[in-house]
Amino acid sequence: MNTDIRKITDNPNTRKVVGSIAIVGAAAAVAGMGTFGSFTDSTTPVDTTIQSGTLSINVNQTGYAVPVTTAGFVPGDSLTRAINLVNDGSAPLGSVGFSSVATAGSILTTDTVNGLQLSLKSCSVPWTQGGSASAPTYACSGTTQTLVNGPAATSATLANPAALNAGGTDYLVFSVSLPTSADNTFQGKTASLSLSFTGVQRTGTAR
Repeated sequence: MNTDIRKITDNPNTRKVVGSIAIVGAAAAVAGMGTFGSFTDSTTPVDTTIQSGTLSINVNQTGYAVPVTTAGFVPGDSLTRAINLVNDGSAPLGSVGFSSVATAGSILTTDTVNGLQLSLKSCSVPWTQGGSASAPTYACSGTTQTLVNGPAATSATLANPAALNAGGTDYLVFSVSLPTSADNTFQGKTASLSLSFTGVQRTGTAR
C-alpha cells in the first residue's frame, strides 16, 4: 500500500495536471475582478458661473416737450429738440442705428430734395438750452458732431456713439426743416415722422 502511494505522488504526469489547474484557476480569478468592478477616480469640481448681459437703450427727454406737433410750417421754418440717448443696460453694443420713418407721408417726405430735411447732431457735453418753448435754441460748449443730415425719412448707423458702452450717454439734438426751395405744391400737406434708435449687441467672443 505504501509503495503504491509513493508512485502516484512521484508520477510526473500528476504534477503537470495539478499545475495546469492552478494556472487556469488564477486566470479565472483575474477575469472575475474585471467583470464585477473597476478602479475609478474623479477630479475636484471646477465651478463656473455665467451671467448674461442686459441689452437696453433708451431715449430720455430733456428740456422742451418731445414728441412735437406743429402747424403752419412754411419754407425756411425748422423745429429743434434735444434728447439723451442712454445705454442703460449692462452689455456693450456693437452698433447703434437711427431711423426716421414717415408713418403718414406726403410730398413733404417723398420729395427728398425740396421736402422735409432732418439733421441729427451730438455734443460731447449736455446741450445748453435757450429760447422759448415754442422756439428753443441749443448751444454746445463742447465738441459737436453731425450724425445725420439729409431727407427726413432716412436711416443710418451712428459713428462711434457713447451709447456703445454700458452706461454711456449721447447728448443729441434733432432738427426738422422745410427748405426754401419748397414751392406751392407743398401747401396744406401733412407728414408724421417716427424717430427711433436701435442697439445691436456686440459680436460674441471667446471668454
